[in-house]
Amino acid sequence: MFARRLSIERIDSTGARHACPLRWIDNFAMRNFTNEPIFDDTLPVGDGLLEAGLRVPLARLQPAMEDWFRRKSYLKPDEQLEVKEIED
Repeated sequence: MFARRLSIERIDSTGARHACPLRWIDNFAMRNFTNEPIFDDTLPVGDGLLEAGLRVPLARLQPAMEDWFRRKSYLKPDEQLEVKEIED
């Protein structure tokens, strides 16, 4: 549906990577549906997967998602979030 597929992973304190649950990604997408128009072109499609339009800037998406996940206590203080485009 959208031009890009993005991987959304939580990196724990040991460096292990975990796909973020769909419910986390969906919660972020719904929150930003009316508050952040730049993120309207996103569609959660599965654990660790988000589809996005070309106008969605990854440099803004990653910190916005990380901030929201921390506020919801999904991410622990020593964990990080990585958002990257999946190359076909």
